[in-house]
Amino acid sequence: MCFGELPLQVPLWAAGPFVLLLLGIALLPLVAGHWWHSNRNKGIVVASLSFPTAAYLLSLGEAGRSALLHECLAYFSFISLLLALYVISGGIVLRGDLAGKPRTNLMFLAAGAVLANLVGTTGASMILIRPVLRINSKRKRTLHIPVFFIFSVSNLGGLLTPLGDPPLFLGFLKGVDFFWTMSLWKEWLVANALVLGIFYVWDRIAYRRESPADIHTDAVRVHRLRIGGLALNAPLLAVVLLSVVFQSQQVGRGVGEVLAAGDLTLNRPWGEIVMLLATALSLLLSPKYLHKENRFSWRPIVEVAVLFIGIFVTMTPALAFLKEHGGKLGITEAWQYFWLTGGLSAILDNAPTYVTCCTLAGGGDDFGVLADGKPLILAAISCGAVFMGACSYIGNGPNFMVKAIAEEAGYAMPSFFGYILRFTLPVLVPVFVVITIGFFR
Repeated sequence: MCFGELPLQVPLWAAGPFVLLLLGIALLPLVAGHWWHSNRNKGIVVASLSFPTAAYLLSLGEAGRSALLHECLAYFSFISLLLALYVISGGIVLRGDLAGKPRTNLMFLAAGAVLANLVGTTGASMILIRPVLRINSKRKRTLHIPVFFIFSVSNLGGLLTPLGDPPLFLGFLKGVDFFWTMSLWKEWLVANALVLGIFYVWDRIAYRRESPADIHTDAVRVHRLRIGGLALNAPLLAVVLLSVVFQSQQVGRGVGEVLAAGDLTLNRPWGEIVMLLATALSLLLSPKYLHKENRFSWRPIVEVAVLFIGIFVTMTPALAFLKEHGGKLGITEAWQYFWLTGGLSAILDNAPTYVTCCTLAGGGDDFGVLADGKPLILAAISCGAVFMGACSYIGNGPNFMVKAIAEEAGYAMPSFFGYILRFTLPVLVPVFVVITIGFFR
């Protein structure tokens, strides 16, 4: 693997900490949920795997140090964007209550699928999940509503920009043009139209089975929708968006190509500084009651920060090994990459899965080369990571957050395997088969 002009060669066992960390993220919530709930314990796991990896890379000389610094700079860009989107969207409150009719729910989910491309799947989920739960709180047959919210708003919607989903932002940091993902609008439209169409039919059937008393209560308890915090935080979100776009015009030199320039002083991360300033302004100037109404908590973003510093560090030798030996695996077709990336994203985290599969396909860490030379394969990897992160609670960060908020609001959520058996297999898998036949065969 080359970072700048320095080749990095590592043995297979060097990828062990990366594999162990991904397995821990997937399995520990299931076998030791109470223990894993603590961010401190996550930090213990991350430190026990990332510190030895960092020490090993430093022992390899200039090549190892360069590779490690490269990934740390990419992590800084990554977490700056997520922090900005999370905090600023947390200052936007959607108040009021509407009748929980199927058409209303459909409009919320469709709007969330669009909004996800501007404020991220995490930001869109945090803005809209509580209003959606509130407008359906008088209904009884609502198990499907938070699940389809996870499908569309927390995952499938965020395909069109690097702001939409963490995997795509990592691709941007590694050379993919900011506007390249816009070319995936057909895949986005088909996948979201199919899922939202299924939701609408499902919700209409469920609504017809509600008791007349519940429907009457739902109809009379209606309050006009109002948005709080938009005057301040909408411009700040626009600033964050523009900072990323302007950074993309410099081909990632703000952070992603600093090392390639050979001089850390040549390209300071101005985009990240702007994002952090916008974050600080939102915290300082937004009325405190807005974040309180949203039940804003630092815990989710701290969890992401802790886990991803471990992912960025431990995946460095894994990606180097893939570059050297990935061609021997025999995976060459777009549909293969779609299901490989998606299958791993469903049970692991979709961001490192995306990076791993792009490295495998492109033979290096410059994904812009992959976008130019093998655009269909990059499209398959991008769609697989974003779409199939919806297949389980652990596929994408917002999934568990939505589950926890829904349960706190009194909604009965399916179990881990109930989610897969009752929703993923009968709803998502057929949609992904259609996507495969229509775009990647």
